[in-house]
Amino acid sequence: MTQPFTKGMIHMYTLFRYNWQVRDDWFQWCKQLSDEELRRERTGGVGNILHTLFHIVYVEQSWICDLQGRPELHFDFDSSTTLQQVEEWSSECRPLVEQFVSAWSPEMEMHILTDTHPKRPPSEFRYGEVLRHVIAHEIHHMGQLSVWARELQLQPISANLIRRGLYE
Repeated sequence: MTQPFTKGMIHMYTLFRYNWQVRDDWFQWCKQLSDEELRRERTGGVGNILHTLFHIVYVEQSWICDLQGRPELHFDFDSSTTLQQVEEWSSECRPLVEQFVSAWSPEMEMHILTDTHPKRPPSEFRYGEVLRHVIAHEIHHMGQLSVWARELQLQPISANLIRRGLYE
């Protein structure tokens, strides 16, 4: 039973790497847009492209910090935040997330996280459930970015896992 589980953990780390590659591609893609277009209110997501990218980074590092029992990294998103700042914050947060995910062990899968966020009722989640949520959360928002790209009549970033060199 340990062998298939261990292989599954390798694949989970691969999915984090996939998400980071796709996110970096979106950051590059966004450089063709004006600040006004990045901030234009849209249907779905958290309202606009820039804030959605920020939200993706925030949620990822927030959950990982919760799993580590550390305070989350704070970055205040306001009307003067730039694409470059969100991209730099993503780069700053990534090593913290990567260190945790790459050090994952099968014993951690069923550990319990008690979520005591002040805006939500207390809840308990398995660590493995949280990591999979973080993966799915980013993929969900990347889909929203793709819809918005097509609304702008621009080619979205490919969501293909293959041809990304993740298994080389």
